[in-house]
Amino acid sequence: MTQQMSSTTGTRPATGRTVATVIPLRSKLQNPPLLWRPLASYYLLLASTAVLIAFGVVMVWSSSYVASNQVSFAVVQKQLMWIGIGLPVMLIATRLPVAVFRFLAYPALLGAGGLLVAVMVPGLGVSVNGATRWVALGGPFTVQPSEFAKLGLVLWGADLLARKHKLKTLDSYRRIMIPLVPVTLVVLALIEKEHDLGTLLVVLTIVLSLLWVIGAPIRLFGFLVSVVIAGVTYLAISQPYRLQRLVNFGNPFKDLHNTGWQAGQGIYALGAGGWFGVGLGGSRQKWGYLPEAHTDFIFAIIGEELGLVGTLAVLILFAVLAYAGIRVAQRSRDMFSRLAASAIVAWLLVQALVNIGAVIGVLPITGIPLPLISAGGSALLPTMFALGMLMSLARREPSAAAALAARGPNALRRGLRRTASVLHLTRRGR
Repeated sequence: MTQQMSSTTGTRPATGRTVATVIPLRSKLQNPPLLWRPLASYYLLLASTAVLIAFGVVMVWSSSYVASNQVSFAVVQKQLMWIGIGLPVMLIATRLPVAVFRFLAYPALLGAGGLLVAVMVPGLGVSVNGATRWVALGGPFTVQPSEFAKLGLVLWGADLLARKHKLKTLDSYRRIMIPLVPVTLVVLALIEKEHDLGTLLVVLTIVLSLLWVIGAPIRLFGFLVSVVIAGVTYLAISQPYRLQRLVNFGNPFKDLHNTGWQAGQGIYALGAGGWFGVGLGGSRQKWGYLPEAHTDFIFAIIGEELGLVGTLAVLILFAVLAYAGIRVAQRSRDMFSRLAASAIVAWLLVQALVNIGAVIGVLPITGIPLPLISAGGSALLPTMFALGMLMSLARREPSAAAALAARGPNALRRGLRRTASVLHLTRRGR
């Protein structure tokens, strides 16, 4: 019996433990855990994105049906319209090669810059709640150019630094900073014209993440971070309404009926939710008490209706998305993919943390939406394209690319090939 086992397993017959350890190892290799599989990053991104979008639709409906008069459901219908536009864009992006993303870098940045300038043109700029941040495109379509500027800087900054890295021209502070920093300053100046400090913080995060991944010297990086902190502090205290938010955010109840109203009502909503919430649709704060309940403060409605469990679920989904994005950046073979993946993760993670931090009262209110969940097409479309690009980069990880190549063409491609061959034969028969 011992000789027979050794001949079938190729192990030494001295011990039976060798055979017992080989069989589990073989089963693990044939059916590896989820995170060991070649397409793990892709499926984690796809699953977390899909759940966040679906959850966002439910919460936009739940937090806005009072504002929609319970009949028209105008807000959620508009959100579904933007998702209907964004899903094909995201799915197409998942199949685009890296060369296409790099080709789009300059057009995306120039287009976003043109829209930022258009905000200041009378007749094109649209004001909401005293802030002019939108451009009218006709009909129900208005866009917020600063949201597209984030995507433009990700594409352009990653392409620029990847080219410099390939040419080995990152050997001095000046070559690292120019033209990235001057162009960023122009974009920031245009965003500041819109009085949008939250988006300005996210744009700064994108650029700093690019410089960190490319390997900017610690002295240069520390200097830039110091300048950013000083600049943001100045902007925060230069406007009276921002200074009031900064002073009162730690204790919004000090001036509850004035500057602390939104923050205070958000805390009331979170406190009312408890562990499991008051039930989906049962929020009281959305009945005219909490401003922007379906946009900037939708996380407060999640806490009120679904409780601590619901808010933790949102945090876990963003953590999964960030983890998968960092995996993609670490496993990417080319510098552009590494830079773009890192910048996208920094963008979405910091924006989510700033939004959530404002709602729970640990950060001042900046007025930026919660990615994929808050209502608004201007934020949703660039985010979905960026996540589609991240999924495309995940499919191009070395192990993922090998696994996809081993599968051969998918059903759609096989069907297209059969159709093409049938048409070819038909033409030849004619």
